[in-house]
Formats: sequence, structure tokens, C-alpha cells
Amino acid sequence: MTLTPTRAVDVRVRRLTTTLYGYSFLEEFVLLYPVYALLFSDAGLSVWQISSLFALWSVTAVVLEVPSGAWADAVSRRLLLVVGPLLTGAGFALWVLVPSYAAFAAGFVLWGTGGALSSGALEALVYDEMERGGVSDRYARVLGRARAAGLVAVMAAMGLAGPVLAWGGHAAVGAASVLVCALASVTASRFPEHRVAGGVREGWTAALRGGLREARRDRSVRGALLLVPAVAAVWGALDEYAPLLVREAGVGDAVVPGVLLVIWGGATAGSLLAGEGERFGTGGLAVLVGGGGVALAVGALAGTVVGLLLVAVAFGAFQAATVLAEARLQHRIEATGRATLTSVAGLGTELVTLTVFAGYAVVASGHGHGAAFAVAAVPYAVLAVGLAVVRCRGAGAEV
Repeated sequence: MTLTPTRAVDVRVRRLTTTLYGYSFLEEFVLLYPVYALLFSDAGLSVWQISSLFALWSVTAVVLEVPSGAWADAVSRRLLLVVGPLLTGAGFALWVLVPSYAAFAAGFVLWGTGGALSSGALEALVYDEMERGGVSDRYARVLGRARAAGLVAVMAAMGLAGPVLAWGGHAAVGAASVLVCALASVTASRFPEHRVAGGVREGWTAALRGGLREARRDRSVRGALLLVPAVAAVWGALDEYAPLLVREAGVGDAVVPGVLLVIWGGATAGSLLAGEGERFGTGGLAVLVGGGGVALAVGALAGTVVGLLLVAVAFGAFQAATVLAEARLQHRIEATGRATLTSVAGLGTELVTLTVFAGYAVVASGHGHGAAFAVAAVPYAVLAVGLAVVRCRGAGAEV
């Protein structure tokens, strides 16, 4: 049977999106995520040693984020998506086989490297393939579903990690995590890639220069680059402190995971609805960010379980806004430097996140977690006003 051109495009797009959803799920379905701090503690590490591992992980991501994006523009993006999970899995294997500070440190470097290889390359590959099929206008909807698949995987890992740990200890949790990484790598090999890696002859440094040159030349690209960390970084950092906020609201430790599932359910809903929000433009994004900020502040200061439902609503709004900001960036980038500039946005998010961590510690130490979450809502109020002003001036296309 001969496929019509439209039918052939639909088949290619379906293969791309199915692979993306599977890859996004497997990337996050890692049973070690909820319990690796326990593994470190059981190995005798102090709090300061554990904190230093987290810092090493962040530094690795910061250092490699942009170079890896430029490399993805210079070589096969699919290849990097295949290699990334293998490096992460190797790091997890080290943790379980040789549980020591040195092995944990090496594992975090491998994990950070694997994550950096995937960051930028995934979004660039998917957008270019959708643009090739003439369906790039669906990108926000597809990206939102992919993010939702990842969040569902996180929640599933939270639910399964405890029973698996009780059954087989850290060895069983680690083995399952390594297996999932291997499956993610195999899944990545199914990504279609028709792009010719034009930067191969000149090297990744040329790809890096080309991407940064586009950002300097195009004001709309610069604005979109700044918008991604402005939306994504703050609530992404708050995610790490959500269990402490839940406990402060009077929830018993045994019930904390269940409440966290509700909060992440809100974020998942935001991912699924993100595609619908794209048609509302800059004004709609301003309402989404501002409304999320209000819900976050009110919910966090309430100090009750009902207030935590508002936090779930806020996380849903911020997740949707993050997807829309990322889609806006992809729409503005020319294909040649797509992975490079996506990684630049990722670097900005990492740096702002580190700043949020420091500020959160200052506020929470003196005033509690509810107050710290409420203060974190202020940047979203400022951003919402800025977006509204741009919208009123009729310059939404330049944000």
C-alpha cells in the first residue's frame, strides 16, 4: 500500500512523539531518585558530604550545559540521546557496587554529564523533526505531554521505590535504575533524525559561536532565552523543599508522599493543558504566571492542607508556563543553533536555581518554609507585570 504524503507525515510524527513520550517517561522512572539520600546516609556520609555531592552535580551541569548543546548542533543529536542515559546508568551502578564517597562523586559527574548531553539535544531534535513534517505548531502540546509523561514517571517511582527497597535493598533499587537507563538509551535509538550535522566539519566551537551570534543579532531570541529561566528556575528549586512545606502544614510523615503526589498531579495537569495556552499569547502567559504566583503565596502562607491544594494549582500554572516559554524559544531559533541556544537557556535556569537555593535558606531559616515559598512568588508577580506591559505595547513577538 502506498502512503499519501499527508499519511506518511502523520506516520513519521506519530513515531517521533511515541518515542519522545517513552523516552521522557524512562528518563524519570528511576527508583533511586526518592531514596538515594538514604543510600548516602547508610554509607556513612555526613550532611556536609552529601551537600558537597549535590554541589558537584550542579557544577557539572553548569560547566557542560552549553558545550554539550553546541556539540549537539555539530554532531548527531540522536547519538547524544543514546549515550546520555548510558553514562547516567553507569553512575548509578557505581553507587550500588562501590558505595563510597569517591564512587558517589564519580556517579554524580557521570549523571551530570549524561543529563547535559540530553539537555538541548532532545528539544532541538524534536522541534526540527516536527518542523520538517510541517507540524511545528503542535510543539507546545507535544512537549507538554512529554513533560507530563516524565512527571507521571516520577510519581510512579515514588510509589514503587519503598516496596522495592524493602524487598531487595539498595541493590534492587539500583539494578532497576540501571535497567531503566539502558531502556531509555535503546528508546532514543528509535528517534528519527534527518538533519545534516552541518557543524561537523568546523567542530562544536563553531556551532557554539554561531548559536551565540544568533542570540546577539535577534532581540526576540534574547528575550525568549531570558524568559525560560525566569519562568522555570524558581518553582523548579521550590520542588526540592515541597516535603518540608507539607510537613510544616501539620501533615504526618507517613502522609507526606501522598500529598506530594497531589502537588505533582497539579504539575502534570499543567503539562497536559500547556498546548491549549499557546493561543492566548503573551497576555495569557502573564495571567498564568501571575495567577500561579498568587496561588503559591496564599497557599503557602495558609499553613493548611487546603492551602497545599493551592500550591498544587500554582505548580500546574508554572509547569504550563515553562512549557510555553520553552516552545516560544524553539519557535524563534533558526535550526542551525537550536541545541546550543536551548542549552544556554538551560544554563540560565541552573544558575538562577542556585541563587534561589541560597535565598531560600536565608528566608526559611528565620521565618519558616511557608514564608520562603511566599517570597518566591514575588518574582512571578514582577514577571507577570512585565509581560503585561509588553503585551500592552503590542510587542509580544519580541519577548
